[in-house]
Amino acid sequence: MNKSSLQTLELRALNEICTLIGSVVHLDTTLSQVLRILHETLDMERATLLLLDRQGSRMSIRCSYGLTVEEEQRGVYELDEGVCGKIFSSGSPFVVPDIHSEPLFLNRTQARLQISKSKITFIGVPVLAGGRPVGVLSVDRLFGDEISFDEDIRFLSVLAMLIGQFLVLHRAISQQEAVLVEENKSLKAELHGRYNQHYIIGQSKGIQEVFRIIEKVAPSKATALILGESGTGKELVAMAIHEASARKGQPFIKVNCAALPENLLESELLGHEKGAFTGAMQVRIGRFELADGGTLFLDEIGELALPLQAKLLRVIQEREFERLGGTRTLKVDVRIIAATNVSLEEAVAAGSFRNDLYYRLNVVPIVLPPVRERRDDVPLLLDHFLRSSNKRNDKQVRMTRELLDFLVTFDWPGNVRQIQNVVERLVILADDGMMKIEDLPEELIRSKGLTQPVSVAGATDPVARQGAGRVLEDLEREEIEAALNRHGWVQIRAARELGLTQRQIGYRIKKLGLKRPGG
Repeated sequence: MNKSSLQTLELRALNEICTLIGSVVHLDTTLSQVLRILHETLDMERATLLLLDRQGSRMSIRCSYGLTVEEEQRGVYELDEGVCGKIFSSGSPFVVPDIHSEPLFLNRTQARLQISKSKITFIGVPVLAGGRPVGVLSVDRLFGDEISFDEDIRFLSVLAMLIGQFLVLHRAISQQEAVLVEENKSLKAELHGRYNQHYIIGQSKGIQEVFRIIEKVAPSKATALILGESGTGKELVAMAIHEASARKGQPFIKVNCAALPENLLESELLGHEKGAFTGAMQVRIGRFELADGGTLFLDEIGELALPLQAKLLRVIQEREFERLGGTRTLKVDVRIIAATNVSLEEAVAAGSFRNDLYYRLNVVPIVLPPVRERRDDVPLLLDHFLRSSNKRNDKQVRMTRELLDFLVTFDWPGNVRQIQNVVERLVILADDGMMKIEDLPEELIRSKGLTQPVSVAGATDPVARQGAGRVLEDLEREEIEAALNRHGWVQIRAARELGLTQRQIGYRIKKLGLKRPGG
C-alpha cells in the first residue's frame, strides 16, 4: 500500500470516528465502535484502550477489539509497569518493532501466543485529558517494509487526542446530569413536603390534619375508617397508611363492596372450595388470604349486606374464617382499612349496619374534607392533573386566568375525581393549546350558575320553588345521561365519574325514567 492510499484510508477512518463521537454519548459503546473502525478500515489488530481506574493507581482495559473477555480481564497494569507504563509515565508514543524481542513488553493479556513471532509490531500512544495522562491507546500492526512507524504514530496520536476530548466531554455531561438529578430530587422532596405528603396533594388546614392522622395511625395496628364524600381520595389515604406502616412491601388488596352482588362478594372476600356452588370448578383464594401480612381496603363498606357484616366481624375479631364450602379454618394477619361516603351512624340507627361492626371499624376515624372546604388546594390539584394529562396525551395545553378563577370558585360536587375528569376532558378536546371557560361542559357552567346568590332555588314563592325543582331535575337528568353516554351506558363507570355508588345511579336512572338509546 502506498502512502497516498494509506492517507485516504486514515481520512475515511477519522471521518467515521468523528461522526460516531458526535452522535453517541454512551461512553463504552462509542469507544468500542472506534476501535472496531481501526480494525476494519486500517487493519489494526487487537486495538486496546487502557484507562486509569477510579483510584488513579492502576490502568485496566476499558474496551478493546479482537480480545476475549478473559484476555481483557488480564489486562491490568501498574502506572510504571511494562511498555504501557512507560508510555503513560512519559506521555510519549512508543513502538516495539518485534514484541518477542522486547523485555518491557509483558503480553499481559496473553492474546498473541499463537501468532507468528516475526510479524507483530506494537504501537502505543498516550491519551491525555485536560493536559494530564489518563490512559494508553495501543494496536498491533503486521507491517510491510513500505510502511513507516511514523504514519501510524501520527494517526493514533490524533485519535488519542479525540478520545481524550470525548472523555472530558463525557465527564462534564455526567457531572451535569448528577447535578440535575440531585436538584430534581431536592425539588421533588421540597414539593412533596409542602404540597404532596403521602402522594396526596394539598396544603389546606383540612388536608394537613389528614396528614397528621395518617402519620399517627400508620405505625399502629389499629383499624381505620375513612369518611368522606365520593371522589375525595379515600383509596389514596388508605394506600398512604399502608405505605407508611410496617406492612409496606406486603400486599395492599382493595375490594369495592358496592361493585359486586352479595353472593359474589362473599366468595371474593373469603374464597371458595371446589364444588362449593354451581360453577365453582376450582379452589378460589379470597382477598383476605391474598392480603395476609398486608392491608385489606374495604371501600364502600356501608353497602355491605347484613349477613356478610356478621362474617366480616368474625374475621376482624378472631382473624380466622372458612372458605365457602370448606371446613378448614384459616388464620390471617390482615390490617383492615374501611371507607364509606354514607353515615354509618344513620345506617346503624336504621338497622342496615351492625352496631358492633361499626365500633370495630371506627377505631380511628379519618374525615376527608370535600373540595369546597379546601379551595386553597384547587390550583394545586388543577396544576397536577393538567401536567399529568398533558404528559399522557403528549400535549402542552395551558389554562386561561379566567378559567382558573372560575374553577377555583366552583363547588366541585364530585370532588377531586371530578376535577381530574374535567381537566382530562379539556386537554383532550383543546384545539389551540389553551383551555377557556367556553370549553367547559355545559352542565358545569349551568350548575355553577345555580350557586349564585340570586337563585330561584331560594325563592319563597311555591310556584318559583316548583320551577326550581324542575330545573334541578332537568340538570340532574342531563348530567347523568351525558355520563352514561360517555361510558357506553356502563353504570358503574358513569357512577364513578359522578361520585355515586352503583346503587345510587341505578335509583336515579329509574326515578328519571332514563333509557339507553335504541334500548
